[in-house]
Amino acid sequence: MSNRRRPTRKHADNESVEGAESRACAARAVAAVMDDRRSLDAALAGISADLGVNDRGLVSAMAYGVLRDYRRLDALLSPRLSRKPQPLLRALLLVGIYQLESMRVPPHAAVHASVAASALLKLGKARGMVNAILRGHQRDAGKAVEDRTPGVRYSYPDWLVERIQADWGSQWPGVLEGGNRPAPMHLRTNARFGDRFVAMRALEAHGLTSRAARVCDSVLTLDTPVAARDLPGFDEGRVSIQDGAAQLATVLLGARNGDRVLDACAAPGNKSAHLLERADIDLLALDIDAERLQTLDETLTRVGRSARVEVADAAEPDTWWDGRLFDRILLDAPCSGTGVIRRHPDIKWLRRPADISAAAERQLAMLQALWRTLAPGGRLVYATCSILRAEGVDVIAAFLAQTENAREVAIDARWGFAERHGRRLAPGMHGFDGFYYAVLERAAD
Repeated sequence: MSNRRRPTRKHADNESVEGAESRACAARAVAAVMDDRRSLDAALAGISADLGVNDRGLVSAMAYGVLRDYRRLDALLSPRLSRKPQPLLRALLLVGIYQLESMRVPPHAAVHASVAASALLKLGKARGMVNAILRGHQRDAGKAVEDRTPGVRYSYPDWLVERIQADWGSQWPGVLEGGNRPAPMHLRTNARFGDRFVAMRALEAHGLTSRAARVCDSVLTLDTPVAARDLPGFDEGRVSIQDGAAQLATVLLGARNGDRVLDACAAPGNKSAHLLERADIDLLALDIDAERLQTLDETLTRVGRSARVEVADAAEPDTWWDGRLFDRILLDAPCSGTGVIRRHPDIKWLRRPADISAAAERQLAMLQALWRTLAPGGRLVYATCSILRAEGVDVIAAFLAQTENAREVAIDARWGFAERHGRRLAPGMHGFDGFYYAVLERAAD
């Protein structure tokens, strides 16, 4: 006979309350994105700060999962509703359905904790409704008629599906699928401590296995993601966390010892750090966001490098430029972020069509403003973490058409797809985020 004590009613209730709190936090985060239009990172930071590490992980997994699959989950929920629920209740129901569909949570636990969460969300009158809908979904699993509309099937807004279909042709399903797959964890290895195989051996000594990326000599991909604090060499700046696509910027810029370099939109600092790890340069790092520049300072300190850091708008050189020309300029321009949806699924729902045209106008204006600060024979790398041509090749085409002393440098690479100007990566290609790059040089005056 087992000596295990059956939980008392009080202990069982405590367990359900703990589970309910995680579900309630996830529902608040989803509602904050979908109805208050807050970023998921900001929502999670404000909602789950008081939870333990494991609970924060669970909240994050549920919120990310619901937003990644929002339209499909909502299509499963909607036929079970007799009237439109308030936003927080809808979010809770979607969290419950997501658990039943995609998480290794016992169905009874998913239903029970979601019902209990309704009280924490002050939705006590909806307990019966939450219970009935989730149990009905559990009972009818596999019987629902799937909506084959691309926007529902891949869980994207229709306008974005149409843009991707137009921009990627027959490759569009793979682009959408790539944005829905969770991203791997990439590391950037610091060349000042040896090549990446030195870092790989250090990781192996701590039980962490990794693979060397084929297309960039600083990239390692961890087989199992871990927290930064658990990475050997992280605190000493030997390794950093940075997607492989973003690391290509430094390779393309090709800064040499002694070069005067501008990182025009530098926060949070990974590209600046990478530039300084590869060459002894005179670096000016700009960003319009003072708060994010604090992270840049911390990053440079960690890797043991330094730069001049200024809060400024790169599009207005008269407010920050001292008149000395730059040998190299990196313009990682603000964009829609559609190439990093796999890391930030809230981007799907926060962006609007008008945001794309506004971003493209801003990107072209920044290129035009910065061009006069580039020395003859100097190089500018234009980058966006966007998969939309409006923010990539179209911007470069417009700039080249109106700038006589600008010429494109062909990117001789084994990665991505060649465009009319520059190259682009689809999300998941080579394991990397979606990105666009073009390299420009200024002709002699």
